[in-house]
Amino acid sequence: MSQLRSLAGALRSSSQWMRGQVGSGRRVFDPRRNCSSGAAEPSLAACSSSYVVEMYYAWLEDHKNVHESWDAYFRNAQASSSEETGEKHLSALLQGRAMSQTPAMSEKVVEDHLAVHTLIRAYQVRGHHVARLDPLGILTADLDSFVPSDLITSIDKLGSYGLEESDLDKSFQLPLTTFIGGNESTLPLREIIHRLETSYCGHTGVEFMFINNMEQCQWIRQKFETPGIMMLVRSTRFEDFLARKWSSEKRFGLEGCEVLIPALKMIIDKSSEAGIESVIMGMPHRGRLNVLANVVRKDLDQIFCQFDPKLEAADEGSGDVKYHLGMYHERINRETDKNITLSLMANPSHLEAVDPVVQGKTKAEQFYGGDTEGRRVMSILMHGDAAFAGQGVVYETFHLSELPSYTTHGTIHVVVNNQIGFTTDPRMARSSPYPTDVARVVNAPIFHVNADDPEAVMYVCKVAAEWRNTFNKDVVIDLVCYRRFGHNEMDEPMFTQPLMYKQIRKQEHVLKKYADKLISEGVVTLQEFEVCVSLYGNLITVSLCKHLFHNFFKLDGEPKSMSCPSTGLNEEVLRHIGEVASSVPLKDFAIHSGLSRILRGRADMVAKRTVDWALAEYVAFGSLLKDGIHVRLSGQDVERGTFSHRHHVLHDQEVDKRFCIPMNHLWPNQALYTVCNSSLSEYGVLGFELGFAMASPNALVCWEAQFGDFQNTAQCIIDQFISAGQAKWVRHNGIVLLLPHGMEGMGPEHSSARPERFLQMSKDDPDRYPEFTGDFEVQQLYDCNWIVVNCSTPANYFHVLRRQILLPFRKPLIIFTPKSLLRLPEARSSFDEMITGTKFLRIIPDGGPASNHPEKVKRVIFCTGKVYYELAKERKQLKLEEDVAIVRLEQISPFPFDLIKAEVEKYSNAELIWCQEEHKNMGYYDYIRPHFLTVRSKNPIWYVGRDPAAAPATGNKFTHLAELKRFLDTAFNLEAFKGRSY
Repeated sequence: MSQLRSLAGALRSSSQWMRGQVGSGRRVFDPRRNCSSGAAEPSLAACSSSYVVEMYYAWLEDHKNVHESWDAYFRNAQASSSEETGEKHLSALLQGRAMSQTPAMSEKVVEDHLAVHTLIRAYQVRGHHVARLDPLGILTADLDSFVPSDLITSIDKLGSYGLEESDLDKSFQLPLTTFIGGNESTLPLREIIHRLETSYCGHTGVEFMFINNMEQCQWIRQKFETPGIMMLVRSTRFEDFLARKWSSEKRFGLEGCEVLIPALKMIIDKSSEAGIESVIMGMPHRGRLNVLANVVRKDLDQIFCQFDPKLEAADEGSGDVKYHLGMYHERINRETDKNITLSLMANPSHLEAVDPVVQGKTKAEQFYGGDTEGRRVMSILMHGDAAFAGQGVVYETFHLSELPSYTTHGTIHVVVNNQIGFTTDPRMARSSPYPTDVARVVNAPIFHVNADDPEAVMYVCKVAAEWRNTFNKDVVIDLVCYRRFGHNEMDEPMFTQPLMYKQIRKQEHVLKKYADKLISEGVVTLQEFEVCVSLYGNLITVSLCKHLFHNFFKLDGEPKSMSCPSTGLNEEVLRHIGEVASSVPLKDFAIHSGLSRILRGRADMVAKRTVDWALAEYVAFGSLLKDGIHVRLSGQDVERGTFSHRHHVLHDQEVDKRFCIPMNHLWPNQALYTVCNSSLSEYGVLGFELGFAMASPNALVCWEAQFGDFQNTAQCIIDQFISAGQAKWVRHNGIVLLLPHGMEGMGPEHSSARPERFLQMSKDDPDRYPEFTGDFEVQQLYDCNWIVVNCSTPANYFHVLRRQILLPFRKPLIIFTPKSLLRLPEARSSFDEMITGTKFLRIIPDGGPASNHPEKVKRVIFCTGKVYYELAKERKQLKLEEDVAIVRLEQISPFPFDLIKAEVEKYSNAELIWCQEEHKNMGYYDYIRPHFLTVRSKNPIWYVGRDPAAAPATGNKFTHLAELKRFLDTAFNLEAFKGRSY
């Protein structure tokens, strides 16, 4: 009865709520649906008691008098009573004795049972609020604000539910929605309360009644209600050792949540038992070294050398701090004797940023392994409590969990709930009772557990693994623990949490508490325990002695060949792909009339041996599929294309949900093409695609922003993973970002993909002319951190996509894609620019009259992207084709020094201009200017374009056109820079 008073308010609230739903009206009780609209499942307690009695008597007269659902209910109840006491009336079963046939007494019996059913349901719904979850005993105060005070203080008697003290020893029929009875169908009220407290109010709090699936709720009840249900040495001893040897180092140790290590092992063991062969994990910094050592089994000497300032790692790149590094390891699982691969992903300090990356890599491994149901590959994500509640990418990642092209068929989330975020208390860190409430949006069950109860933790982890294996859905384990030291081992937490840390300093270590328990119960002896601790201490000491002789394994070596073959194709292949792109492979498939016009237009281009942007992309993708290269295109509205140009998925106009992807009908043995509209997310989806691209170099993985500037909501992924990932973690990645870009009068939010930001993060020295032996282009690409291009022709777009795969290494590729050029007649390419022997052009020189007599050219305009067509049109109108040359810079970074140098020397008498449509403080000018000075230090390169501004573009169409006219006039005013100093 100790928990009853604390729970009383919740029970009364549930009872009053349920009864308030039904009033006195008659309703049919159907086990397949709710009696009350707010319930997650059928509940007899939610039905009018007088109505139940009335239905029962009607059923006794003739079973046909009631609905079939009532008939089934009473038959099942009577059958269970017959097994125990022979043929009885249901009324006798309900009360445990013969029930008077008077309506008043019958109604009292039913109301008593309804009260008991309400009591059971209240424990299931609210029991976690009074569970003893906090090892420190202070968590209750945090939850008080979420449980109305009157529910705790004013109800302390059974009479509030129409029950009396004398009812405690009466037996009551248990509803079908509980398993506390085991093999018994009736229990005394006292025993019912005791078993419910054991199940829901001990060291485990189960949050699941919001799930709107009867089978899943019943599964969880059975796991936690059915009666009757020394691994910590490694974890704790490991932390103790590091604390002694390197007390002044930041380790972000696990002290206070040592149970995480055996918890992960239990999850992995149970998953391996169910057939899992590969586990991909993501986690923050806290406890990372411990997980690497004791879960992934990274060699201890490798870990120790990271603490030694005298030893430098042999890896290329800038490296990263020890608590950000990842690891890949294959070993035998000792419990199952099966091979299992464990991957811990490298991550930045940006908490939760690794979540979608892990999911993407997991999805890719499932895809390449043909694991369509997630039976062999799974993910585990570890979180901190403050970040899990505070970081929006957690929500974004959850919402990918059941989307067809993004699901990993269930992730096990483990929250290390320190009850603090750096120095911030939970009451200041979130507006919800628990840090895990975000998981409720996808109906993921949440298992809260006291981390100082190892056996409860182990059981919860076992159930979580079984849940994932059974339902292929996400599940959350909330390890309620504490942080024995500050945010890191050099921090002083008493400044901000004095009372909490006074309690923590009194707190006995979980290993000591659990060891004392096992010794007192006779499970182990003191001598056995001391030997176990000593053995692991010796193992660590031996590894420390060895670490100075260790060299890190180099993760990526230089490729054998530093050249790139031609990216052109046989014309027959070009034509075949174009014909498929212009047709509907399926019979009796009704397409939209507007789409018919688009397909006819494609067929006409193929007949004329030309391509536009959409067809060039189609041919690039299709040719890679022919060679067995998987192509994946993801993002918002990519199936049709934001600008209605792509149409890679055709929809039958007559049959709902019937669609066709023609690109998967090119050749019999081609690779699969995946094109998928994403959720309205950039951060989460780009992280997912980055993870997908990590799994295999033989895949072209593309993410397209709806508009280029929307990439800035994924800036964390771009900055921390894509730009710097190889330097920090020595991992190549070939992801492609397609970012629509161009100043077209659409306003400040739909114009700029912010090229200046990508160029600022590009790793090439503008003040040094690079010197390479061999292929300058490929060597320069190998030396960069990513490739930034702005193609001005469909053919070059085609080539750069194919070059991304044909290169002997992988680098991220940033493509600023066009909008108006998608349909511009001048922006088309001939098959001649795409056939065998052709390749990507890093610059496109002037091909007009100016190039025939370069010594007479007065001005050379260098530019990139769409503005070329505006410049070319203006030059033609002014008849300056012989006086002004226009050179297009297609690959901006790494800067093509060799080709630019040749162009500058070719037009040695000409004035150099850089023209861009972006504002001066944006775009490309700040990047290209010092590069041009390195190529030609004697002469400056003048700027022509829009003036500096705070916003990327104007929202006024008239102003936009006026700005365009102004800088075009300047570009072709040959006297504009005469007499000006640079």
